[in-house]
Amino acid sequence: MSVTIKRSAAAGTLSLTPLIDVVFLLLIFFLVTSKFDEQERQLPIELPVATSATPMTERPREITVDIDREGNLYANGQAVTPEELEGVLRRAVANNPVHQLVVIRADAAVPFQPVVFVMDLCNRSGVAEYTVTTQEGPGA
Repeated sequence: MSVTIKRSAAAGTLSLTPLIDVVFLLLIFFLVTSKFDEQERQLPIELPVATSATPMTERPREITVDIDREGNLYANGQAVTPEELEGVLRRAVANNPVHQLVVIRADAAVPFQPVVFVMDLCNRSGVAEYTVTTQEGPGA
């Protein structure tokens, strides 16, 4: 007894030629664009100089400024005076002029004036971004 295998009509008419063409076109596209990218970096050009452009000299690190109940200031866990805090902020901005982040954490019992003072120090020092952290309340 012989067994006959019937092929479906869809499998017999499926043409892989357009799929292969698309794959080759994508391959050529990526090869050409990668070559242009390499050639662009190999061009012997002298880049212009900008006086306001400053490179980052170290990785951006966020500075945490804590304010306790008495209004004492702490920068990254170290007790500091307002003058020392301003110096810490200015050095941090000099190292990371665009991406310096300061996180201000104040005790709930502290008056708002020390927080505003630290925010003003951040503005005067040129800190690009600072945040005041809070704790999530019971109704949230």
